[in-house]
Amino acid sequence: MHGATTLLAWAGVLGLGQAACPYADPAALDKRQNGAAFSHLDAYKVDDSTGYLTTDVGGPISDQNSLKAGYRGSTLLEDFIFRQKIQHFDHERVPERAVHARGAGAHGTFTSYANWSNITAASFLGAAGKKTPVFVRFSTVAGSRGSADTARDIHGFATRFYTDEGNFDIVGNNAPVFFIQDAIRFPDLIHAVKPRPDNEMPQAATAHDSAWDFFSQQPSTLHALFWAMSGHGIPRSYRHMDGFGVHTFRFVKDDGTSRLIKWHFKSRQGKASLLWEEAQVLAGKNADFHRQDLWEAIESGNGPEWELCVQIVDESKALAFGFDLLDPTKLLPVEFAPLVKLGVLKLDRNPTNYFAETEQAMFQPGHIVRGIDFTEDPLLQGRLFSYLDTQLNRNGGPNFEQLPINMPRAPIHNNNRDGAGQIFIHTNKYPYTPNTLNNGYPRQATPQHGRGFFTAPGRTVGGALVREDSPTFSDHWSQARLFYNSLTRVEQQFLINALRFETSKLRNEQVKKNVLAQLNRVSHDIAVRVAAALGLNAPGPDNRYYHNNRTAGVSVLDSGPLPTVRTLRVGVLTTARSSAALNNARALSARLKAEGLVVTIVAEALWGGADQTYSTADATEFDGVVVVEGAEALFTGTETSPLFPTGRPSEILRDAYRFGKPVGVCARTARALNGANVPSTGAGVYREQRVERFVRDFKAGLETFKFIDRFVLDY
Repeated sequence: MHGATTLLAWAGVLGLGQAACPYADPAALDKRQNGAAFSHLDAYKVDDSTGYLTTDVGGPISDQNSLKAGYRGSTLLEDFIFRQKIQHFDHERVPERAVHARGAGAHGTFTSYANWSNITAASFLGAAGKKTPVFVRFSTVAGSRGSADTARDIHGFATRFYTDEGNFDIVGNNAPVFFIQDAIRFPDLIHAVKPRPDNEMPQAATAHDSAWDFFSQQPSTLHALFWAMSGHGIPRSYRHMDGFGVHTFRFVKDDGTSRLIKWHFKSRQGKASLLWEEAQVLAGKNADFHRQDLWEAIESGNGPEWELCVQIVDESKALAFGFDLLDPTKLLPVEFAPLVKLGVLKLDRNPTNYFAETEQAMFQPGHIVRGIDFTEDPLLQGRLFSYLDTQLNRNGGPNFEQLPINMPRAPIHNNNRDGAGQIFIHTNKYPYTPNTLNNGYPRQATPQHGRGFFTAPGRTVGGALVREDSPTFSDHWSQARLFYNSLTRVEQQFLINALRFETSKLRNEQVKKNVLAQLNRVSHDIAVRVAAALGLNAPGPDNRYYHNNRTAGVSVLDSGPLPTVRTLRVGVLTTARSSAALNNARALSARLKAEGLVVTIVAEALWGGADQTYSTADATEFDGVVVVEGAEALFTGTETSPLFPTGRPSEILRDAYRFGKPVGVCARTARALNGANVPSTGAGVYREQRVERFVRDFKAGLETFKFIDRFVLDY
């Protein structure tokens, strides 16, 4: 991977070759017969819109007063109502996830584009138009459940397919690479990036000594670290990021032949990111920004979509590209293996209950189905144990798969019995294999009988027992440079700024120097620019890993206009002091809403159709900001009001411009822009009195999303 040859010139592009819930009530099944929407979770829903309060076992009660020995006497131990209510409350929370604690989920459907039996025996890919229910959970990694959505972090992208042959989980992230190469180092990574154990600070942040001490001592982290420090670490929304399976897996055909694959989810909304300042403001103004965005998009009928794709490589080429495909810190450039689009995933239904569904969803890489197999990736091998062990810890027993959100849509037959939380009532009195007393059931499923799962026959193992990394995993710097080279100049500046922000928070001088030494192996220019902010000198060039290669698909800003602007947010700034200005705001709002945009009319008070007050509004809430005719006085400095902080209207307009958003005035003059010190001309600034023409131009600005000429570069 060295030299000036671009990846675009490299050769090697490859050819390609029912179940029912055991507790479903008849009424729900009747709905299914009549074509109404039906979820396997419906049978577990409880409707409290009628009826009397009862105990957990159905006895009618009143629970607002405890049983006491006299009006002022002691509460009695015999008060079973008090004990049940308090004990249940005391145990309402299960332990939060050690990582990925902060998350949001939604239901949807995956639809296969074709019959893919020529590449895999996976049943959910076995027919064109075949639909499979899915549940997806998005998350941050490092923070607790109480942290903010917009923390800079790699983001989880976990997808469950409820296939007709069992549950299949792709437990991935919004970056194609991870920080470590061997799962045994995962506790070290998390201990390093989590808050300090003595003071529990900082929350959901890596800008502290222990994180960067680990990063600088474990250079395998550099590639994933660059992804996190770029726009991928602070996406505009869960809808505007891609997803990846991270590891290399195998597709296995019915005849036993297999090929290596990489999973990709490509956003059909396009990719978009926040600025770091936006993300910081939103963490305080609206810590639930990403959750709210996903929920409201689905509720509005604009649920997000991704195309599920794979890269496919012959197993003989695992080492053919200058790195090892089993190394989870490496991406497979699309120039080597193009994306094959398998189908589309659409989210269209929000959870009914966050805890029962999103919090209790137990994903694990070991949820595998026929036609898909593992590889010897040492990080994947460790995750296969760790995720199952984690679920046992969180739920106190092995029956977490019986929770409705985890239960498959395929029949369940096995000899597992008892344990905490057992809800099945098994009638088989002979739960062992082999048996004759139950006629040999449940029988063993094999590849030939019962479509049983099978490991790819061609997998082999060999070699001496060692506790070492493979020598093919030894290059930690070339792909970090590949990623950096593939960004636009503005994105490179953002990454530099992120590194400056993080390392300027460090206290230990030696850690700073160690970080610079590692950055210098990726790029001397990066090391020099970061060192300048730290008041240190960069090491001399270390060009062993320097190259000018680039790859497609990793840049956010270079991915073209957004395919759709539906559900993007526009702030229409007006004044409640003018009926004409309010009328203009309502007219513009109606026209923008017709384009599928979410419009908020902002004024001093909730009057005349205003949706939000200036005192509660901020530029970070909107993807674009417009001032209507009649509201100019709020931006010229001649109008003040006790209803909002001084200068707030101008601040919203000015910050929107600073953050690279489209801004404009739907008015005859540019007085509002001038009053807010916003240039009245330039890319992404719109001036037009006629509503139709303004909306047309402004919509194009939203498709651009960020106007990069407003951002200052080092050079």
